[in-house]
Amino acid sequence: MAVRKLKPVTPGQRHKIIGAFDSITKSTPEKSLLEPIKKSGGRNNSGKMTMRYMGGGHKRRYRVIDFKRDKDGMTAVVKGIEYDPNRTARIALLVYTDGEKRYIVAPNGLQVGQTVMSGKEATPEVGNALFLSDIPLGTIVHNIELRPGQGAVMARSAGAYGQLTSRDGKYAIIKLPSGETRMVLVTCKATVGTVGNTDHALERSGKAGRSRWLGRRPRTRGVAMNPVDHPMGGGEGRSSGGHPRSRTGVPAKGYKTRDPKKASNKYIVERRKK
Repeated sequence: MAVRKLKPVTPGQRHKIIGAFDSITKSTPEKSLLEPIKKSGGRNNSGKMTMRYMGGGHKRRYRVIDFKRDKDGMTAVVKGIEYDPNRTARIALLVYTDGEKRYIVAPNGLQVGQTVMSGKEATPEVGNALFLSDIPLGTIVHNIELRPGQGAVMARSAGAYGQLTSRDGKYAIIKLPSGETRMVLVTCKATVGTVGNTDHALERSGKAGRSRWLGRRPRTRGVAMNPVDHPMGGGEGRSSGGHPRSRTGVPAKGYKTRDPKKASNKYIVERRKK
């Protein structure tokens, strides 16, 4: 995976850095795995704007991704790597031996024609989904479940991965992308490898219009507002705005928002880096 830096032929291209799309082998999505996406524009059922800075953007269709990988013991062949407008990672189209087609998040190094598998019989190779009890210690994993059979919820974005560091009874200890170390039941599944499109973090949009294509409207800074609209608003001239905080008054720096009584706190071995 690589990125392309464009020649500054126009002002918008001067700072533009985009993905090379060299890993993509298939341009049209699988029709049977598409679903419509309804846009809200940030409005609720009565038409009132409840979320600001949302609206517009290119029309998309949702690609149904198999995050559960519950077709155990059956091999599947990778038929193509595709672009997905709904996520930062690329997706891979699998065709199982019984003819069923499914999309998965494409890991780094997955090639067209490669065979993948899930379940107890699978080997710890890139693209295979195994139970945490069957994955060798030290293995890099992604698409990690938190509850057995729930489907992957952690390490799903471009370049993300966790590392299986140890096992303790019925729990596996995983170091997550945020730096947090956490206990997860060994009966949960994870996929071997790193999520692909690792250079996504190097991309730069180059112009405001690309944000509009993604459905993001211009964001007003708090210090540019009046005191009635934001805690950082008001003041004579260009005031600094005081302590950085959200529109609802929640401090932006150093303030912990996680509930100290949250039930899952007991599974966190080490908190993420500050």
